[in-house]
Amino acid sequence: SVLCKSLPPEEERRVRANDREYNEKFQYANNCIMTSKYNIITFLPVNLFEQFQEVANTYFLFLLILQLIPQISSLSWFTTIVPLVLVLSITAVKDATDDYFRHKSDNQVNNRQSQVLISGILQKEKWMNVRVGDIIKLENNQFVAADLLLLSSSEPHGLCYIETAELDGETNMKVRQSPSVTSELGDPHNLAQFDGEVICEPPNNKLDRFCGTLYWRENKYSLSNQNMLLRGCVLRNTESCYGLVIFAGPDTKLMQNSGRTKFKRTSIDRLMNTLVLWIFGFLVCMGVILAIGNAVWEKEVGSLFQSYLPWDPSVDNFLFSAFLAFWSYVIILNTVVPISLYVSVEVIRLGHSYFINWDRRMFCQRCNTPAEARTTTLNEELGQVEYIFSDKTGTLTQNIMTFNKCSINGHAYDDTLSRAQRLDFSFNSLADKDFCFYDQSLLDAIKLGEPLVHEFFRLLSLCHTVMSEEKSEGELVYKAQSPDEGALVTAARNFGFVFRSRTPNTITVQELGRPVTYSLLAILDFNNIRKRMSVVVRSPEGKIRLYCKGADTLLFERLHPCNQDLMNVTSDHLNEYAADGLRTLVLAYRDLSEQQWEDWAAQLHSAERAPDYREDRLAAAYEEIEQDMMLLGATAIEDKLQEGVPETIALLSLANIKIWVLTGDKQETAVNIGYSCKMLTDDMTEVFIINGHTVQSVREELRQKSMPAAHPSSNLLDSISGEYALVISGHSLAHALEADMEREFLDTACVCKAVICCRVTPLQKALVVELVKKHKKAVTLAVGDGANDVSMIKTAHIGVGISGQEGIQAVLASDYSFSQFRFLQRLLLVHGRWSYLRMCRFLCYFFYKNFAFTMVHFWFGFFCGFSAQTVYDQYFITLYNIVYTSLPVLAMGIFDQDVPEQRSLEYPKLYEPGQLNLLFNKREFFICIAQGIYTSVVLFCVPYGVLSQATGSDGIPLADYQTFAVTVATSLVIVVSVQIALDTGYWTAINHFFIWGSLGSYFTILFAMHSNILFSIFPNQFHFVGNAQNTLQQPVVWLTIALATVICIVPVLAFRFLKLDLKPQLSDTVRYTQLVRQKKLAGLGSGALGRLGRAGSRRSGYAFAHQEGFGELITSGKNMRLSSLALATFASRHSASWIDTLRKKKQQLTPTQSGAEGSPKGVTKRFQSERI
Repeated sequence: SVLCKSLPPEEERRVRANDREYNEKFQYANNCIMTSKYNIITFLPVNLFEQFQEVANTYFLFLLILQLIPQISSLSWFTTIVPLVLVLSITAVKDATDDYFRHKSDNQVNNRQSQVLISGILQKEKWMNVRVGDIIKLENNQFVAADLLLLSSSEPHGLCYIETAELDGETNMKVRQSPSVTSELGDPHNLAQFDGEVICEPPNNKLDRFCGTLYWRENKYSLSNQNMLLRGCVLRNTESCYGLVIFAGPDTKLMQNSGRTKFKRTSIDRLMNTLVLWIFGFLVCMGVILAIGNAVWEKEVGSLFQSYLPWDPSVDNFLFSAFLAFWSYVIILNTVVPISLYVSVEVIRLGHSYFINWDRRMFCQRCNTPAEARTTTLNEELGQVEYIFSDKTGTLTQNIMTFNKCSINGHAYDDTLSRAQRLDFSFNSLADKDFCFYDQSLLDAIKLGEPLVHEFFRLLSLCHTVMSEEKSEGELVYKAQSPDEGALVTAARNFGFVFRSRTPNTITVQELGRPVTYSLLAILDFNNIRKRMSVVVRSPEGKIRLYCKGADTLLFERLHPCNQDLMNVTSDHLNEYAADGLRTLVLAYRDLSEQQWEDWAAQLHSAERAPDYREDRLAAAYEEIEQDMMLLGATAIEDKLQEGVPETIALLSLANIKIWVLTGDKQETAVNIGYSCKMLTDDMTEVFIINGHTVQSVREELRQKSMPAAHPSSNLLDSISGEYALVISGHSLAHALEADMEREFLDTACVCKAVICCRVTPLQKALVVELVKKHKKAVTLAVGDGANDVSMIKTAHIGVGISGQEGIQAVLASDYSFSQFRFLQRLLLVHGRWSYLRMCRFLCYFFYKNFAFTMVHFWFGFFCGFSAQTVYDQYFITLYNIVYTSLPVLAMGIFDQDVPEQRSLEYPKLYEPGQLNLLFNKREFFICIAQGIYTSVVLFCVPYGVLSQATGSDGIPLADYQTFAVTVATSLVIVVSVQIALDTGYWTAINHFFIWGSLGSYFTILFAMHSNILFSIFPNQFHFVGNAQNTLQQPVVWLTIALATVICIVPVLAFRFLKLDLKPQLSDTVRYTQLVRQKKLAGLGSGALGRLGRAGSRRSGYAFAHQEGFGELITSGKNMRLSSLALATFASRHSASWIDTLRKKKQQLTPTQSGAEGSPKGVTKRFQSERI
């Protein structure tokens, strides 16, 4: 949106139709959106401001300023400005490229065309030019341009159908209806005369609520969410409709739920900022020590040598000399953190990103979609994830329902037993060609005319609210709001009972080729309490029958007693189906006499006309007729998970990653999927449901299910974390996220193995992620595939977009993208773990080699009169981090690995060191610099001690500055090269070439720099002429170098061998077992992730994705295209023993419980037993 001055917050919104002049005085936002971070004017200052938030960049800028002062600078200024500008430029180009694509996406959306009614004529306008108060015409399959009040539609009674996948992730269609007073304003001429005024709530992010009033012709009409079409929805199965723009651009609910693009940094980046500050403090301390030494030396000793070593003209006393020496040493010692560190980090991250992009095992052949690292700054954080927040629809599931199994009159028909050959439905010209079933006995029963099998499918073809379209002869298209109900009707269709069409009073079915029209006498609609639906129909023969389908727990109670034996058999089948994660339904019928029907119809009519308690009276009427039913059987439907989802979730759980599902879907849908993907199991002690509608009720439910102690011990947390699950609805979550309750909610949720949040808005998803980020200090990852997931993806430390069926908004907002949820295991356990390992090893080695390099200057200061004289010549200082040591550490940072990728997946416990941040932290940093300081002491003292008394083969003493400089420099390069050879865990040809090649390049460049040729060309630049040749031909020098190398390396080797023997890490154990038992272990890993069995609690799959009220629409005749039913709440299992169970567990914990696990052998044994 265009930048404008800040306006006071709205208290209410007033919109007058067709009156731009009136609406513009309120200065409402226009319909232009902006998701980008920069524009041409703000890019440079804002981007530089972001980059200088990196402490290192500010540090190098400060050093550059110092180097511009000739009195204190002993190094050229270009050695700092060139790499600094290079780093800033590379980062700026990357940020500009990312933002360019955001601008491109914004322009594409803003320039979409819309038909706007202006002066009674429909005119084409760009979306960005649409204003509040405009009337827009929408046509079938068009996106809704802004938040509109539906005025009229081409459908009867002002109905229209929309798909809300961009908002809540649901691909099922929903119905909206215009106010009755405007539904007849169908043509542009009438709409041009419409001057109604809407007064409503101000812009907000609540997707499921709208409150307003329409004032027109001195009357007022209440408006609700059922009258609204929100931006991001798509018009479906509706030829056209007209709407009045209420909210535009950034005020729309879609944009209100879309979080701003955030600048993401990894925990290692933040730690490095802290370490740079510490190092700068350390550098200042060294500078102060050396400056004090300079002052003392100049006063006590230097003053005696003024005739030989006069002070500079600007220096008039020893204190000023010390002041200049301080800044000179700050410049000389700044190489403890050279800018090449940050260049190297970016190169390594770029390499890791390419490895993700090139991974063929994360390439989806079906979609022809590779994995893509859309950012290069977060790779190592992939190895530290503790919480994954996942969308459900399209992320965990394919949102495709299949009719898998059924039980009819006690006989089970199983689609999965024999997959030899698909059933041939060629006898049925109306069969759906995509429908698959394999059990031939079911088709044989149909053809043999078994009455109960026919009745079973007759029920499926009649008892539903699906709408049918026949596009051409024999080409049927079913429109169901819930895909599970569509799957049932499609199954009946293929087995010969084809639902053809319906009117408000009839249903036409083609039964085995014979058209039959049933009179629809009543629809007993679904609701969350009933968890079932029924229809009463009259056959052409005049027979009246009630057909019912619903949750088994409720239908079994309403069966005739003679069904007991059949019910027992069917119950066993339901247990088997539920154990496979399928959604189950029970089917039953009841024959009614004419008198029974007439008596009940009168009761129903009375209930429908009741002025008060209408719902209760209807429920009582329904309850009366749905009794003494005869059991037909049961169905089992599979909501197809994406490939590998249960295995991926199991593997990530073993890696101690907690997975929370945040979905806009209904509770039952999410819970069923939780069971299907094995997040929820019947082995759990309890699955807790939080469903309160008030602050107090939510608080009470949370406290019932919270820990008995306010601050439970870590042992207790560990002991219960795998046994409980929490399911919370959106309206309860709204209260749970309030400031005074959020910690209570989080503590309860974090001791649960699985957390499922249902019916949440996009903003609530982001708030849950933010809550965990704020209080748990853990790395979070959000994964989703729709626009409703964008806010969550932007809020999490890492955002992953699934390129699925809900558009590309999630992918555009994400840091990483791929097409299948199962690729998450490779992204985290392989690429993430390796990236973290490589980056940590790189940083440890980098700080080590640079402290070893720089601290020699500090020790030398005590022997050179604290004069800020460098030990090495300036070209060695310049090339050390650029040439001599840069490539080996880059190769290690890009290619190194501790165990192969197969072992990373077989042993998910290897992931835990990243979560605990064990490989690079403040402790590891101090160990590295301690080793570096030790190395610098050896590198200075050994050559100094040897050469001060040594003579060459020609008898000339070797105690000169240049010989000492070359000896120390050569020792340093050899020691750090041997050290990186020890640190490298995975050797490639590139590692060999870079390590030994860098060592060779050092000697090549050294001899070239000290050659007569360069001295003759640049006599003022190359002062060490001939020194390398003279020094390195002395045996004592090589003995000195060998001695220094041994003293530096042997303690490191000894320490590592002791550590490996006494306290091996998990990766050491894996490498050892791999070497010893390589052949035996080769076949493991693939078969270990079998099906996780669970006991047979049954979950009704019917109440899966339906909504209440569509039965009434059908029977009223208002809805003759698409209809839908709703779903019941998952049967919550309330626990009175939650606290008692925890207390028992606490009592069972003994102090010696973890004793065996504390020893290295215990670690190894436990680790091997937990391996997959």
